[in-house]
Formats: sequence, C-alpha cells, structure tokens
Amino acid sequence: MSATVTDAGMSTQELRDFYLRYVDLANKREFARMADFAHEEVIMNGTPVKMADMVAEFYKHVEAVPDLHWEIQDVVVEGDRIAARLVDTGTPVKEWNGLTPTGKSVSFTETAFYRVQDGKFKFMSYLMDADSVRRQLAG
Repeated sequence: MSATVTDAGMSTQELRDFYLRYVDLANKREFARMADFAHEEVIMNGTPVKMADMVAEFYKHVEAVPDLHWEIQDVVVEGDRIAARLVDTGTPVKEWNGLTPTGKSVSFTETAFYRVQDGKFKFMSYLMDADSVRRQLAG
C-alpha cells in the first residue's frame, strides 16, 4: 500500500488505523480518550457539536444498550475522508432513539463518513437503519 500522505497529513494506512483505533475505543467504552480522535468541536450531521456533548451521547447509547458493539464491515479512505459500513448489535434495556426495549437483541447497519483535519475528526456524519431496529424490537 502506498505511503502517500493525504490531505489530512496522514497516509491512507495511518487514516485506516486511526479509524480502527476509534472504533476500538467505542467498543472498549474508553470515551474519555475522545480528545485523541476529535477536535474540541466537530460538525456532526451538519451541526456543530462540542466533543463533551459527543462523549455524553456515546455514554447515553451504551447506558441504553450496555452490550452495544460496533463491527466494521468496510472502510474506504480517500484523501482526508473515511467512509465505513458497520454492523451494530446489542440489546436495549432502556428507551433508545425513541424506541422502547422489549428484551430482544438487535442488529443493524450503520454508515458513517468522516473528514480528518489536523490529525483528528472535524466532520462526522452517520446514518443507522432505525426501521430495521424498530422491526426487530416489535417482531
């Protein structure tokens, strides 16, 4: 693989490894390390969000779904951008994203896009298949 430095100041492999470490952080619940990965303010789904609020959101997700696990299926790196498709799994124990827990486990696809600036995430967006989660909890 080429060691070409991208617009983010990191090689394609370094950006891929950076993303893998980020998902590992989430799966290990090491959200206090978020400063290693994100700027103090990021643009999340088009809205400026403070890193502290992003961390609080992660904690909210794992409080509602304590066994929430992110599994990377695909990662594409181009320039300063990272695109990923993940399969997320877990069993909600509290209301989550407006959905009432039923004791059933869920598995759903998440698509995420990132732009890295100065070695950290500056732009982040994601989309999860909420309809699939709703069907699994109901059915």
